[in-house]
Amino acid sequence: MEFTTGGVRLHYRDEGEGLPVLCLAGLTREGRDFDTLTGLGLRLIRLDSRGRGLSDWTPPYTVPQEAADAVALLDHLGIGRAHVIGASRGGLLGMVMAAQGRVASLCLVDIGPVIERQGLARIGDYLGRTPTSLEAAAEALSRGPGFSDVPMARWRTEAERLFLRPDGSLGLNYDPALREAFLAAFDAPLPDLWPLYDLLPANLAVIRGAGSDLLSAETLLEMQRRRPDLIAAEVPGRGHMPFLDEPEAVEALRLWLQAAKTPVA
Repeated sequence: MEFTTGGVRLHYRDEGEGLPVLCLAGLTREGRDFDTLTGLGLRLIRLDSRGRGLSDWTPPYTVPQEAADAVALLDHLGIGRAHVIGASRGGLLGMVMAAQGRVASLCLVDIGPVIERQGLARIGDYLGRTPTSLEAAAEALSRGPGFSDVPMARWRTEAERLFLRPDGSLGLNYDPALREAFLAAFDAPLPDLWPLYDLLPANLAVIRGAGSDLLSAETLLEMQRRRPDLIAAEVPGRGHMPFLDEPEAVEALRLWLQAAKTPVA
């Protein structure tokens, strides 16, 4: 499915029945990242942000613009306040949307109010580079910090999602211009996101890879201190980011979705 906002065509998938949940992917990722959630009895709305997947590759690539695009999708679908799962950059979009009153509940995947620069530097190192083969891509992904006990077949699937184009050719499934936008943002001072965090809705969850280099254990502890009601999970053997089919992630999602389905008195 697709719709147009500001002259930019955006692709999304709207499948299943039940609680409508908007899924927002990471910097170089797209809606297929959330395929593991299709068995949860939800109406999954999976957006390819601009510059990713099947959406138009049209700048600007900024968090405010991409959040505005996600709000435009909600308007297109007639959804006022959404339940949102935001992975990495998608979580930042969710936080911005929450400040605008468009989020009923939020699940953050390996992202928080403090983003570690060492993790950003690692992302900047590979961003925009096409691998020589899917095998080489899978091998490089398997060496990601914090990951263990992941079969190479799983990394092959991840490599195909990232680097196998719709026509079957090897290439990027995102606009290479994302690299320039990312590096420009990296060179600027990181904003203080704690004020945004403190305004997030009551039903809030976070899923962290125990070996993540983007969301630190210290930041997660502070998130829990500020929000004792936070549903929090750490996934062992995972860095940035968990796949969301691990038992710890599944349980956190179950608790979050259970709360989302419970009417507020």
